[in-house]
Amino acid sequence: MQTYVLICLIVFLAGFTQGLSGFGSILLSLPLLAIFLDIKTVIPLVALIGFSITIILFVQLWKHFDWKKIYPLFLGALPGIPLGVFFLKKLDKDLIQWILGIILISYSVYSLFFRSTTKQMKGGWAYLFGFFAGCLGGALSAAGPAVIVYMSLQTWRKDTIKVTLQGFFLVSGAIVIFFQALIGLTTTAVLHYFLVSLPLMVLGTYTGSIFYGKIREEHYKKVILVLLAFLGGFMIYRVA
Repeated sequence: MQTYVLICLIVFLAGFTQGLSGFGSILLSLPLLAIFLDIKTVIPLVALIGFSITIILFVQLWKHFDWKKIYPLFLGALPGIPLGVFFLKKLDKDLIQWILGIILISYSVYSLFFRSTTKQMKGGWAYLFGFFAGCLGGALSAAGPAVIVYMSLQTWRKDTIKVTLQGFFLVSGAIVIFFQALIGLTTTAVLHYFLVSLPLMVLGTYTGSIFYGKIREEHYKKVILVLLAFLGGFMIYRVA
């Protein structure tokens, strides 16, 4: 019973975090669930949880979605995924997370206190950031940070940023879940834990969305940057 309670609490927190900011559910829930569940169960479980949260948020904001904003990221990610898998085999996984954590913290601090947010990056950069996202997805199952950084560099409205993130996660998540099911990772135990935690996931996502609605437009990017900094710190803490 205690295990189920912990799973539901973690999933609620994951839903709240992504409902509030548009990201973070997988990177938050994966290491916490891995404390008391087998990692082979946790990986497909968080994929299902993250994908379900993404569907809810995408439906909420679909009218702000523009496919032209996501397809360069996705095309860039395709060649990056196998390269990330290659690096995972060749490099120390902990070292990769150290480097990524330091980059996220440094970028967040710089953007919060020094960088002007009035200039927008040109669309061609999306392919490069998509490529980095693919590399990180293949190496760490963490494609999100590169995409989030790219979108924080745009002058888009908060609804556009959030729904574009969900569009990217929706496509990449569907691919991940398909292959996990194909190779037998999505077991009956995984589906059982997912169904048990589903009500708390929905509640957490909608609660986070309510708080998201109260964030002023000019403050949303600051929320993203603060959460990115915490995410980077959390990654370093995991491997320290």
